[in-house]
Amino acid sequence: MPPRTNDDEAETRPPIPGGDAALAPATPEAEPTSSGTGVEPGGSGAEPDGSGAELGRPEAKPVASPAESTRPESGAGGPETAPVVPHSHASPSGTDRRVAAVRRVGAGGRRWRAAQLVGCAALLAVALTGGAIAVGAARDGGSAVAVASSAVDPGVLGSGNLDAGIASLQAHLRSQPRDFGSWATLGLAYVEQARTKGDPARYPQAEKALKRALDLSPGNDQALAGRAALAAARHDFKDALTYAVQALKENPYSERALSSRIDALVELGRYAEADGAAKTADTRKPGVPVFTRYAYVHELRGDVKTARRVLKQALSVATSRGDVAYVAAQLGQLAWNQGEYPTALTYYARALAADENYLPALEGRARAQAASGHRDEAIKGLETVVSRYPLPGPLVELGELYEARGAAGDKARARDQYALVDAWIALARANGVNADLDTALAAADHGDKASALRAARAEWARRHTVHTADALAWALHVNGRDKEALPYARRATATGYRNAAFLYHRGMIELATGHAEDGRACLRAALKLNPGFSPLGAARARRALEAAQ
Repeated sequence: MPPRTNDDEAETRPPIPGGDAALAPATPEAEPTSSGTGVEPGGSGAEPDGSGAELGRPEAKPVASPAESTRPESGAGGPETAPVVPHSHASPSGTDRRVAAVRRVGAGGRRWRAAQLVGCAALLAVALTGGAIAVGAARDGGSAVAVASSAVDPGVLGSGNLDAGIASLQAHLRSQPRDFGSWATLGLAYVEQARTKGDPARYPQAEKALKRALDLSPGNDQALAGRAALAAARHDFKDALTYAVQALKENPYSERALSSRIDALVELGRYAEADGAAKTADTRKPGVPVFTRYAYVHELRGDVKTARRVLKQALSVATSRGDVAYVAAQLGQLAWNQGEYPTALTYYARALAADENYLPALEGRARAQAASGHRDEAIKGLETVVSRYPLPGPLVELGELYEARGAAGDKARARDQYALVDAWIALARANGVNADLDTALAAADHGDKASALRAARAEWARRHTVHTADALAWALHVNGRDKEALPYARRATATGYRNAAFLYHRGMIELATGHAEDGRACLRAALKLNPGFSPLGAARARRALEAAQ
C-alpha cells in the first residue's frame, strides 16, 4: 500500500511542478468528438464489477495491460473528428440471438467458475510450461500473494469505472500529492484511457504522472512498469523492454512488468526470448494476462494447436466479464485467421455477451461477417466501431468494404475513411506515438506509396518482426522494387505464422519476380487458409491466380 502523507504535510506542501497538468483533463482541442471518447464517468454503461473502482483508492493496483498489446494494432488514438457515417448501434438479428443465448448460458456457470478459479488456474499454469511450479504463493512486495492472482479485467477499461476511478484519483492527489503509488496508478490509468478511448492526448498526461511517481520514489516498480506500458503503447518497444527489466529487478513478481517484457520481446522480433519470458512469467504470476501472451507467442511460431488449447483453458478459468470478453475475442481472432468463420462468430458473440461494447469483438465480428458474405451487416458493424473509435485498422477495413460494395457514393465514403487514417496518424505522432507501421500498411494500398516505403524502412530499422518484414516487402512491391522485396516477404512467412495476408503479399511478389510456381502456391495457400482475409486483397489474389495458371 503506498504511504499516505499527514494532513499537516498536505497543508504546507510546495507547488508541484507539472502536477496540475498531470491531473487536468485533456485539452478540448485534442478530444475526439465521437461517441464514448470523453473522460466523463458513465462510459458504456457496463455493469460495474469492482475492478475499475480500485483506481479511486491510493492502495489500488494499476489496471493490467490487455494482452492484445502483443498483437500489432493500428494504434491507440483517434482523430479529432469522427468519420461521417451512420451511428448504427443495432446488430443483425441473428447475431443478437447468438449473443443473448451465450448470455443465458454464461449466467448459469458464472458462480461455478468463480469457485473453481484457483485450482483451475494452477493446473493451467502447469500445463502451459510442462511442470512450472504454479501452486503455492509468491513473494510480492514483502507479502504473500496467491499465484492465481486477480485476473486482468480489460473490459472495465471501456466502461465508466475507469473514468470514475481517474476522477477519484485526481481528487485524492490534490490533497495527498506525495502519494507516489497513486501517481503511478493514475499514469497507468491514463495509458489505458488513451488505448481504449481513442485519445493519444492522454499519453503526455500519463508520462507526467509516472514521472511524478518516480520523482517521489525513485525505482518504485509500479511506476517503472507503468513507463514500460506507456512506451509499448507509443510503439517504443526498446524502451518498453528497458523499463520492464528495471521494474522486475525491483519486483520480480510484477504482473504488469512480466507481461510488458513479453510484449516488448515479441514486438522486437525476439520470439525465442519471448517464449522464455512467457514461461518465466507463468512460474511467477500465472493468470489470464500471461496465458494469452503465451498463446500468441506460439501462434506467431505456427503452433495454432497450442495457442487454441491455452486460450480455451484461459477462457474456462475467466470469471470477470472483462476477462471473458477479452479471451473470447482472442479465440475469435485465432479462428478468423484460420478461416473458421462460424467458430469466430461464436466466440465474438460470447465476448459481446460479456461486454457489448468491447471493441476488438465488435471489429472482429464485422470482419467475420464480411468474410462470410454478409457485407452489409459488416459495414453497419464497422460504421459503429469507427464512429466510436476511429483507428486505422477498422477505418481501412470499412473503406475497402465500401470499395468492394461499389454502391452510389461508396468511393467517396472510402476516401473519407482513408483520409481519417492520415488524421489519426498526425494526432498520434503529435502525442509521441510511433506510427510508422500504421503509415506503411495504410499508405501502401490507399495513400502515398513513397511515404509507405519511407515509413516501412524506418520501422524495419527499429525492429525485425514478421509484421515489419511483411510491411516492408509490400511497400517495396507497390513501389515497383520486387527483387528487393522478395527476401522480406519470405522472412515474414518464415516462422510458420499462419497469416493469409502475408501469404498473399508474398505470392504477388513471387509472381512479379518470375517465381511462378512459388507465387501460385502462396496465393492458393492464402485463399485456402482464409478465403475472406481482405475485402479487396482476396479478390485480387483470385484474379492473379487465374492469370498465372
